[in-house]
Amino acid sequence: MIRRPPLIINFKNYIEAASADRTVGLATAAQQVARQLDVEIVLAPPQPSLALVCKSVGIPVVCQHVDDADAGATTGFFAPEIAKLYGVAGSLVNHSEHRIITEKGEGMQAIQSIVERMRRVQMTSIVCARTPDEVSAIAQFRPDFIAIEPPELIGSGRAVSKENPKIITDSIEAAGGRSKVICGAGITDASDVSKAMELGSQGILAASGIVKARSWAEKIAELARSMKHR
Repeated sequence: MIRRPPLIINFKNYIEAASADRTVGLATAAQQVARQLDVEIVLAPPQPSLALVCKSVGIPVVCQHVDDADAGATTGFFAPEIAKLYGVAGSLVNHSEHRIITEKGEGMQAIQSIVERMRRVQMTSIVCARTPDEVSAIAQFRPDFIAIEPPELIGSGRAVSKENPKIITDSIEAAGGRSKVICGAGITDASDVSKAMELGSQGILAASGIVKARSWAEKIAELARSMKHR
């Protein structure tokens, strides 16, 4: 389980970290920074590399997605209980690039089921939301974390903490203490992180700002220091 405010690195399927060697390289760089700075860094590598990364590092590893499907005869689905067997600590759920909630607002029941299943096997749930209204709806299931990520800012290099700070404070209010709110979308430098934490974010979800950086270790350390010394 993830206890402290995390810096979650979502590798997505970026080619820069897609091969086994490069995936492990990024994971190892993150682990080195986590230990040097005593910061909770969490890895979300591509799904095919989950077991490899779990065996290669000692910091938390989470899935990029899990399905509300049973273990057993469910070809192509990824059940939380199976992820747990690989040593995975938790999962992102409902990321803007892999939505469970439909445009009609359906999918909340599946999110509730996934969160409850993960809780039973002591996995950390990190459910993504696009708006404070979604945060409010998701918070009733009490996931461990809710990540607020306006989709228009994801991968943009324009941080939500600066472009739309009110969405962070409104999301924290909407969660009502039922879940910890973390901030994602467009996080690229130390000031983005510092601003998010000042606004009350209890963690950071980053992706391209780290994965596409010239030096993974330097960029991770830059963001991690801003969390540690907020």
